[in-house]
Amino acid sequence: MAKNQATSADAEAVLSPGGPMGVAVFDPAPRPDGLSGKRIAFLWDSMFRGDEMFPVIQEALSDRFEDVSFVGHEAFGSTFGGDEEAVLAALPGRLRELNVDAVVSGVGC
Repeated sequence: MAKNQATSADAEAVLSPGGPMGVAVFDPAPRPDGLSGKRIAFLWDSMFRGDEMFPVIQEALSDRFEDVSFVGHEAFGSTFGGDEEAVLAALPGRLRELNVDAVVSGVGC
């Protein structure tokens, strides 16, 4: 064997610097055909300017779609910090309870 040739006994494990995937990949929910007549909820992590952005988004959606209604982020609690585990665990049931058809989720940085 040549002097600098590696053998399988010399092999080292190679790890990705990005680490393993932390979240399982899944297909997103189907999109609604449109937003007219739908109920839209706002979710917020209490970080970047959701309190400023959501009213602007709500107004734009109201101008574009007929009979759209909204549920404010206050109905759910913050999706980050504090009670986030409880908020996220309760989220599917809460969305059903409030008859929500779509969600706008604000994530700060």
